[in-house]
Amino acid sequence: MQTPPFIVSPLAINLIAEISALLERYAIALENEEGLRLRKANRIKTIHSSLAIEGNTLSEDEVADIINGKNVVAPIRQIQEVRNAIKAYELYGTLNPFKEADLRKAHSVMMEALTDDAGRYRNAGVGVFGEKGLVHMAPSASMVPQLMGNLFEWLKSSQDHLLIRSCVFHYEFEFIHPFSDGNGRTGRLWQSLILGRLNPVFEHLPVENMVFSNQQRYYDAIAASTAAGQSGPFIDFMLTEIRDTLEKHKTMEKVPNKVPDKVPNKSETHILELLLKSPHITAAEIASEIGITDRAVRKIISALKGKGLVERVGSNKSGYWKVNLK
Repeated sequence: MQTPPFIVSPLAINLIAEISALLERYAIALENEEGLRLRKANRIKTIHSSLAIEGNTLSEDEVADIINGKNVVAPIRQIQEVRNAIKAYELYGTLNPFKEADLRKAHSVMMEALTDDAGRYRNAGVGVFGEKGLVHMAPSASMVPQLMGNLFEWLKSSQDHLLIRSCVFHYEFEFIHPFSDGNGRTGRLWQSLILGRLNPVFEHLPVENMVFSNQQRYYDAIAASTAAGQSGPFIDFMLTEIRDTLEKHKTMEKVPNKVPDKVPNKSETHILELLLKSPHITAAEIASEIGITDRAVRKIISALKGKGLVERVGSNKSGYWKVNLK
């Protein structure tokens, strides 16, 4: 067995301790009366975020409509991507993250009717391209079966913490780029599956949204790890994002219970949560966080003002948002 190169930094060790403590609080939030709503909302967010990273332009509401069986007017491929992702995430409880065959099965579902070789490793070279051209040339196709076999063998037998293993696997998977297409969405799903063996709450924690909200830092962490020849920088990035997301949910999940009648719309609730956490946040930052336009954000805030739930204190430039929940 060949061990992937990685260094566990002091930061990573501290983050593991923080994440372990926060997971208990998040698990409690999932068990309260809002748990079902929270799980459904996070599944929608997960699918939307993972596909948006790959260029799918459907909104979170449109993804929700497809999940709920409603007709959506959009490019056929983008609708197919959402339907495939729904089916793939429905397999979550049946997939074994330590089985290579299950990875190929998940990819076959995720990429059905989108690529001719869904569920099979690529048979040609592939490169990852960014705005400035080639970012990474993946190993040759002939090496993929051996590299993936080694990676799964390490994943199963390693004694490293599952948080560490999940990050290392994610990085190495993207480095190998075993499929001709769909590597990003499959790799993110697989990290969530590995994390699910640590704590079941990761099935409903939108890991994919962490990457969507911080795409450039995600790519920078991958590039830094590649340059360093080991995945330590990527481990630090992902663990920080997991910790920050759990911290955010620690306060967010209190909001819907306080204003169930006044805020029936999930977009309004999400914006209220962000305003509570960051009173100085801008409309542009909110739009980036939840994946809608600045104009839509301003419209929702206007509605919240009309309900007496939000008011602006001070000027537009130097003021802040005050949320009124009593």
